[in-house]
Amino acid sequence: MKTSYWLAAACLIASVPAYASAGFKPIEVKDQELSTLRGRYVMPGRIISFGIVMNSTWRNASGDMIGASASMQIQQSTVRPEFYVTTVKESGNGSTLAQGTGNVIGGAGLATTQGVTQSVRAAGDGNTAYNNVAIDVKEANQAPALVPAQGQLLLSGQTITGSNAAGSVAVSATGGGIQMAIQANNNQGAALQQAAHGGLLQNTRLLGNSNLVNNLTQLNVVLNNNGPSSGALDCNLTQLKGLRNLGY
Repeated sequence: MKTSYWLAAACLIASVPAYASAGFKPIEVKDQELSTLRGRYVMPGRIISFGIVMNSTWRNASGDMIGASASMQIQQSTVRPEFYVTTVKESGNGSTLAQGTGNVIGGAGLATTQGVTQSVRAAGDGNTAYNNVAIDVKEANQAPALVPAQGQLLLSGQTITGSNAAGSVAVSATGGGIQMAIQANNNQGAALQQAAHGGLLQNTRLLGNSNLVNNLTQLNVVLNNNGPSSGALDCNLTQLKGLRNLGY
């Protein structure tokens, strides 16, 4: 039997000692059943604030930069989640940018993946690309103050755009989430960052030279540490700590 099965059985035994003493027998839990439970357990009332920040930028060899930033924060008093978007534009040194000559083929399957997908495909030289996902979890006895909204409110079905010498950016509400798409000028490439359809996608295609691309998504979660019963809140963690003595 796999270690994961024994771990599940041990958790069940620790949580119901009365049944265990009466001849409780562990039941094997199949991988298919466990796959529907992993990462889905949240203690009731623990999350008092949730926020997401997304940034996508593209800087070319001439120093021109195009991009966008979007943020959303949810608390108990929030009527509905709202994204606020700000486009980012910077001018470079004005030098002539060489046309990209690279060619990247394939990748159609990236649009149908689930979970977190990060991809960087390059057909040029001297490029740098970052795909980053950060999760910041804190505890507090009350939700943090709401940060004043900055930027333009992104409505359902709406697209916010911006452009300059570096290229164009389009931020749209799609699939119950948000999508940032950058198309660089002079055939330098494209970048896409999307949090929708229950997953996160960060995809960059580099066709020219000396480009710097950043895709960043940060999730901010605040958990309530002032619940009605501290023992009830951490009972499951306490049971899992006890498994260390068994070698897990």
